[in-house]
Amino acid sequence: MAGNSRDAGRSVTARALSVLTAFDTEHTRLTLTEIARAADIPLATAHRLLGELEEWGALRRESDGRYCVGLRLWEIGLLAPVYTRLRREAMPFMQDLHQSTGENVHLAVRDGLQTVYVEKLAGRRSAPVISRSGGRLPLHTTGVGKVLLAYSPSSVLHAYCEGTLSRPTPYTIVEPGRLGRELFGVRQRGFAQTTEEMTLGSCSVAVPVRVHGELVASLGLVVHSARADFVKLLKPLAPAADSLGRRLAETSGATVG
Repeated sequence: MAGNSRDAGRSVTARALSVLTAFDTEHTRLTLTEIARAADIPLATAHRLLGELEEWGALRRESDGRYCVGLRLWEIGLLAPVYTRLRREAMPFMQDLHQSTGENVHLAVRDGLQTVYVEKLAGRRSAPVISRSGGRLPLHTTGVGKVLLAYSPSSVLHAYCEGTLSRPTPYTIVEPGRLGRELFGVRQRGFAQTTEEMTLGSCSVAVPVRVHGELVASLGLVVHSARADFVKLLKPLAPAADSLGRRLAETSGATVG
């Protein structure tokens, strides 16, 4: 708005997007003031945008005056190809894996420098995890993320390793040289594994899902550290990923996404 240097030069679209991105997994319900502060826009601008987004269904205002994400955004998000075709074709294989192992099953793709979880299946005896369908985690901290990073173009690898690597646990690999060697090993052996690198008490193993030789996703299992037998877990996991890749190739002949 005129007279406010913070808002000058920003398009309406940019300001609306800044309002939506104020929400994340740790901030699912926000007040008007909190949204304005996070979006770096004046209160009056935030109030107007919130009213329009609420009317459209992108946001919902609750009885206490706080705002949360509306169902309209969820409906549109589900139209993305990665959530429709990939999830639809992967679900039978994921269900078989979950039934045979009783462990957490994750399907993920790379979006920029982050892991995005397309789908997750968990059981009552599964290890506790912080991942969620549609959620994002750093690439270097999980099995599925390491697979996605290991098979990325060299430009992506360099950009990632040159950035600040978060350290959720004392066991997370954050040294660029060590991480590079780890990712080289992932490509050599065809699978990735982690040992309490995202969550203490949990380990993971993951493999690539390829269509015509090109990586389209990663499929992984997360288990309690006490019963982490990677060789045993790979026996059903690797064939499931191969079968999913063939299924995707048969149904479209093209990569997903």
